[in-house]
Amino acid sequence: MNKKIGILRGINVGGKRKILMADLKLLCEKLGMENVKTYIQSGNLIFNSDKQGFELENALEKGIAQEFGFDVPVIVRTEKELETSINNNSFYDKDVDISQLHLTFLKEKPAKQHIDKVSSLDHEPDKFKIKDKDVFILCEGKYHKSKLSNSFFEKQLKVGATTRNWKTVLKLLELAKN
Repeated sequence: MNKKIGILRGINVGGKRKILMADLKLLCEKLGMENVKTYIQSGNLIFNSDKQGFELENALEKGIAQEFGFDVPVIVRTEKELETSINNNSFYDKDVDISQLHLTFLKEKPAKQHIDKVSSLDHEPDKFKIKDKDVFILCEGKYHKSKLSNSFFEKQLKVGATTRNWKTVLKLLELAKN
């Protein structure tokens, strides 16, 4: 069985689309995932499965809709993909305050013309870099005040997205390795 990381978008935010992690874990087990762990209430999963990412994304999205009555976008990465993402972040070095770093996970690799368009827009004081299915963000201030939100990248890149702070990204890899 291969280690996978599931990242759900927009649950348990402001009392909306509420899912208890114990209930999410049970749903994952019903869907055939093994050794399921959750991390914090924002919808982070670590589990074992031999299924491919898109199969797991679809199964989780359908299962959540049936079980809880609302749509939740899900992005799945392998342990190796998450490790590669961490290694690809050129903003991540010993001198940076990791509270300024965020990773926006993209559902799929965006088209070059969309990347070119978003890259030409003014984002100051914040910076970002797109590599494959990841957007690495360096926020000078608070992320919730940045122009570089999930909605911004979904609209500009024409793909689904969800963002995690760097501390969470590192913790997800740590949990996947244990």
